[in-house]
Amino acid sequence: MTSANSDLRTPANRVLGLGSAKDGVGHWWAQRLSSVALIPLTFLFVIPLAGVIGEGFDAVRALYQQPYHAIIAILFLAVTFWHHQQGLQVVIEDYVHGKGSRTIMLVLNSLVTVALAVIGIFSVAKIAFGG
Repeated sequence: MTSANSDLRTPANRVLGLGSAKDGVGHWWAQRLSSVALIPLTFLFVIPLAGVIGEGFDAVRALYQQPYHAIIAILFLAVTFWHHQQGLQVVIEDYVHGKGSRTIMLVLNSLVTVALAVIGIFSVAKIAFGG
């Protein structure tokens, strides 16, 4: 007896056991969650930063030495890069053909995104702790 899902697959996919990876819904929800989280985080990050634009590095440093603003900046960077990685992953999976090319692009996406997030978070932490 076969399930209804196996009837929707091609005969070759049934033999090879290929089908849904079963992670699409979780990925979709994670993207929506990061999108919703970015709405208030963007305002909480941009408005204070806009207030010190043009006042020089010392004003920016003074802003991010306050724990509240440093935490908001770190959360903003973490969620932004997480959202970026997820979105670019979907684009790569949908538009990059060839298993090898897709794998390389997905690995590069993850590595570059994590590197940029770490650099940004480290920079804010260094300012926050007076480095």
